[in-house]
Amino acid sequence: MASEGILFGMGNPLLDISCTANKEFLDKYGLEANNAILAEDKHKPMYQEMITSFKDVDYCAGGATQNSIRIAQWIIGGSNATTFMGCIGKDDFGKTLRSAAEKDHVKVQYQYNDKEPTGTCAVVITDKNRSLVANLAAANCFTKDHLDVKEHWDSVEKAKFYYCAGFFLTVCPPALMMVSQHACNQNKLFSMNLSAPFISQFFKDPLMQLLPYADIVFGNETEAATFSKEQDFKTEDVKEIAKRIASLPKENQKRSRMCVITQGRDPVLVAQDGVVKEYAVIGFDNPDDIVDSNGAGDAFVGGFLAQLVQGNSVDECVRCGNWAAHIVLQRSGCTFPEKADLVMFDHVYILSNNSIHSSKSYRQLNSPASISWVKKS
Repeated sequence: MASEGILFGMGNPLLDISCTANKEFLDKYGLEANNAILAEDKHKPMYQEMITSFKDVDYCAGGATQNSIRIAQWIIGGSNATTFMGCIGKDDFGKTLRSAAEKDHVKVQYQYNDKEPTGTCAVVITDKNRSLVANLAAANCFTKDHLDVKEHWDSVEKAKFYYCAGFFLTVCPPALMMVSQHACNQNKLFSMNLSAPFISQFFKDPLMQLLPYADIVFGNETEAATFSKEQDFKTEDVKEIAKRIASLPKENQKRSRMCVITQGRDPVLVAQDGVVKEYAVIGFDNPDDIVDSNGAGDAFVGGFLAQLVQGNSVDECVRCGNWAAHIVLQRSGCTFPEKADLVMFDHVYILSNNSIHSSKSYRQLNSPASISWVKKS
């Protein structure tokens, strides 16, 4: 089991408000079926419309970094192996977020804002896609001086691994730089996420200031393609983009950067030292088992980090990330069972035909001798 406080996360704590809607609703608010954006004035009426016009509206603790930290803590087990910081309002939604995080055994050190309400994120589900519209509110008010409090900086110093989603670049780049530079100076591992296309497009300067301190960069194929376009890589080949990101200038020369790109149903790509490995994802025999994709990427990162902080191999990190994403895909929002079924995780195999299924379903069809863990390219 990992030591207390080993993993530190900092990001935007949001309360997810999710519902299943239709294309007409997406069109009304100018939304894409599978995207993440910040709310503009035109989007603000949609939150109340979701609550009043659709059935089965769900409320869930959210925010990309907080989701990943919760997943990591769930898999690691015990209490307070993880710490999370972000800003919330002094309201009932804020109480709900704190209660949910503490129930998941995450140590939260929230900053409170007296003027803004706790942030929310509309999760509009159509078919198996999700469109995220974040109204940051209090989450947008995080300030670097929260780190100056001795108890809070003690948590930063105690950690050995750090993770922040790119979304936080819209809020407080100085805090990210402070933590990432500490990690670099102490030879600790700092990881980040491209998070959404608009980060590479509209927050390019703070992104490129932070990236030299990143030991691991996560993202998906769409985010990678946008990053490539904005950085004038002149390629749409995701493998090549992953290699380019991994090889960008880096402050800590004691370890090379790793770039991890998820691609939905297609293999996960891990690029490091000029080599790209492919890892198959977990397939579904019945597509109807997928409830929605909200939080699946966050879950992948959480699963990956849960193994990383325990000293396990990259193969194990990706395998656990895929497993965590597979669990979340079958549930509403970034939620999970009370306990992580690590026995199930131990029996998830990557098959030689570049698909992956749990051995529970395929025990009679595939023996361990037929397993091919990775493909190099």
